[in-house]
Amino acid sequence: MLARSWAQKEFRGKRRELTVLHRPSDGGRLVLVGLGPRAKYSAEVARRAAAEAVKGLRGKAAPRVGFALPSFVAGGVDAERALRAIADGAVLGGYEFYQYKATFEAGVEEATIYLGAAARSRGASLRRALDEERTIAEATVWTRERANLPPNVAFPERIAEEARRLGTELGLKVTVFDEAALAKMGCGGILAVGSGSSHPPRMIVLEYAGRGRGRGPPRTVALVGKGITFDSGGISIKPAPQMSHMKFDKSGAMAVLGTVRAAALLKVAPRVVGILCCCENLPSGSSYRPGDLVRTFSGKIIEVLNTDAEGRVALSDGLGYADATYQPDAVIDVATLTGGEVVALGDDTGGLVSNDDPLARALLAASAATGEPIWRMPLTDYHRELVRSEVGDVRNSIEIPTAAMLTASAFLEAFVGDRRWAHLDIAGPAYTTLSTRKYQPAYQNWGATAFGVRLLTRYLLDAGP
Repeated sequence: MLARSWAQKEFRGKRRELTVLHRPSDGGRLVLVGLGPRAKYSAEVARRAAAEAVKGLRGKAAPRVGFALPSFVAGGVDAERALRAIADGAVLGGYEFYQYKATFEAGVEEATIYLGAAARSRGASLRRALDEERTIAEATVWTRERANLPPNVAFPERIAEEARRLGTELGLKVTVFDEAALAKMGCGGILAVGSGSSHPPRMIVLEYAGRGRGRGPPRTVALVGKGITFDSGGISIKPAPQMSHMKFDKSGAMAVLGTVRAAALLKVAPRVVGILCCCENLPSGSSYRPGDLVRTFSGKIIEVLNTDAEGRVALSDGLGYADATYQPDAVIDVATLTGGEVVALGDDTGGLVSNDDPLARALLAASAATGEPIWRMPLTDYHRELVRSEVGDVRNSIEIPTAAMLTASAFLEAFVGDRRWAHLDIAGPAYTTLSTRKYQPAYQNWGATAFGVRLLTRYLLDAGP
């Protein structure tokens, strides 16, 4: 049957090619998915192909699908890499945000991977790899489900409730700072950004203790996420078209929440502290204004020149709190921070800025392993000079439209002290729209992608004690 299909050119093995053959013997179906040229085959190709197969079966009365692992093993893609890619593609490709729909097409409910000959020699290790990868992929889907919530539902208090539930489920320490506590702490940045909304801001801290390796306490990694539950731009209001996409401005905080969940489930070695800076940026009589001077947790003064450059203002308190409270070995912030990141790198690649080469290399290695692309960008004294304020310590906007991603990074760097630090600007890959969706891999659904969860979890798994 396969030979006849090939001879009749019903199937040529091209990338994204999907052909369904019907077995006359038992009425079953065989799905052929194209992997393209052998010379260009990679784990990312396998990941996309698995998602294409699952997506292609939606609405076709196919609740179960089986993948033949040996057919995905080729070139530099060994059995474990292929297995992980298939698991990623199958779980992520099967997700759609249906929470608010009355009806929807049923898709694949169960995927099985048949190991073939590898089961005899590597069965146990492959099953461990599968369990790990499935946990990461399911944490990503869990994150997408929350990142997709609309702004009239996912306001800061709701995210705090979600964090508390997660803490109860996994035994994490969770601390929620409300507006009164934030004022007492001197967190003027997050309070300023949230001052125009009837939903007050929250800074949410989740702590996973880690397990370490060998002697001594585990390393501490602080993850700080931007959680703007809706970003109108405030007084510096955004144009109306596509403002509805600003419900995704909480994607950095959601990525941190999902990463902490995955880290706890997988019992990674490092201690992980997740800090979510959550507020809603709206214009009102109580909003912060261009020209305001804001004192942050660290004591540094921000000169506000644009209320739509709010993410860095909110993050300043989270970064300062992480530095002073936990003295972390590494700080990584995640944020849909700038349109400049999208201009520079497009909709599929995140921007990486770091003051530490080993940390940057570790994140780039995690990016290569997971297929979540990031690209390192420079940070120099030129960018630092651009954000220096004449009346405060730093200003949140500059007068020339240049290097937006890098000047925002220079602003954030001012609040991390001497810590090893990396900034991930995920403004492009954090979500897809109807126009960008068609250019994205099949494992990305419409809406929130939970970009960063797989990358950061892989970094934590490989980071050691």
